[in-house]
Amino acid sequence: MLGTLNPDQVDKLLESQIIGRIGCQAGNKIVVVPITYVYKDGFIYGHSREGEKIAAMRKNPHVCFEVDTLTNLTNWKSVMLWGDYEEMKSEDDKAHTLGILKDRIMPLLASETMRPAERLPSPHPHNAGVKAIAFRIRIQEKTGRYESTG
Repeated sequence: MLGTLNPDQVDKLLESQIIGRIGCQAGNKIVVVPITYVYKDGFIYGHSREGEKIAAMRKNPHVCFEVDTLTNLTNWKSVMLWGDYEEMKSEDDKAHTLGILKDRIMPLLASETMRPAERLPSPHPHNAGVKAIAFRIRIQEKTGRYESTG
């Protein structure tokens, strides 16, 4: 059976996951990349290093975001949302966002690329002192679908 998730089911799926895919326009192409995130108080909170997606979102803040769960090919849930990228500029806003991410993600931490910190510590010299960009997505619209055999 195919169906539409109700708003509570959409929120529960967003709250239960920590990996989503953000889509943004980078020049003449659309870029879709996975990020670690936290859904809280109606926002998607994330962080990243400087790069193509941050540059693209600074230029065009309209983004989409997708999260899904897959049990098998006939049992899945998916949420798609659209909103606006907001970079945290003040030190207080950055600390608040990074605190939200740390509280949710640190217990699950398995890789330095997911480490939300003001400065990302790394044993690799090319990553030393890389500044994390904290941001959130102000959600404008969200929807969800599912398929279930049971």
